[in-house]
Amino acid sequence: MEIQGVGAVVTGGASGLGEATTKELVAAGARVAILDLPQSAGEKLAAEIGSSAIFCPCDVSNEDQVRVAVETAADTFDGIRITVNCAGIGWATRTITRDGPHALEPFRKVLEVNLMGTFNVIRFAADRMSKNDPNAEGERGVVINTASVAAFEGQVGQVAYSASKGGIVGMTLPIARDLASFGIRVMTIAPGLFETPLLGLMPEPARQALAANVPFPKRLGQPAEYAALARAIVENPMLNGTTIRLDGAIRMPPKG
Repeated sequence: MEIQGVGAVVTGGASGLGEATTKELVAAGARVAILDLPQSAGEKLAAEIGSSAIFCPCDVSNEDQVRVAVETAADTFDGIRITVNCAGIGWATRTITRDGPHALEPFRKVLEVNLMGTFNVIRFAADRMSKNDPNAEGERGVVINTASVAAFEGQVGQVAYSASKGGIVGMTLPIARDLASFGIRVMTIAPGLFETPLLGLMPEPARQALAANVPFPKRLGQPAEYAALARAIVENPMLNGTTIRLDGAIRMPPKG
């Protein structure tokens, strides 16, 4: 799909992988709606970018907020053809601890934001994309989701996070099949260890220890590398219905 001049939605677009993707798509000529929490840096980032970006504050797990955000983006840009889901949260607790069983509420919250939030955005974005005129390939839109290598090799304490990301991997193909008749592609990226705000909170020795586990390149991934893959997916019409690992060949051990 040609990126120049099209409307796009990026969730979690104010920081980390989402911010890098927002900037990459704008650099390629897209107009981007940054969907992120009201307290995020979304408004500031949109102001820095200028007329090619707007900020639509929302919680991706909230039905009404996402509906309004997607409608605002589509109305502002005369339609949307690209949606990239980067919004997500983490949680680390073992299934049972000395204090008893894993609390149910944080498990539910991680699934609500990561898995249900991703689907919530997809359903509204796909509905608007289905109304687009098709391009020469018959394509009306592209959806890119963010999973994690934890979907495949969840570590000790990652049960909630891994379940949420595994769900994203699992729904990629059926949604791609659902939307194929509309000319809408669906892909997922599963990043490994990346320089994100979450890892930025860790002490440098801990960050270096994580980087040492990556076979090659022996470092943490950069958000711009995620954004470059997202752009490549948009531009390549044969990429559909699968998950691409972006991880430097890492396979996570049981414990970090």
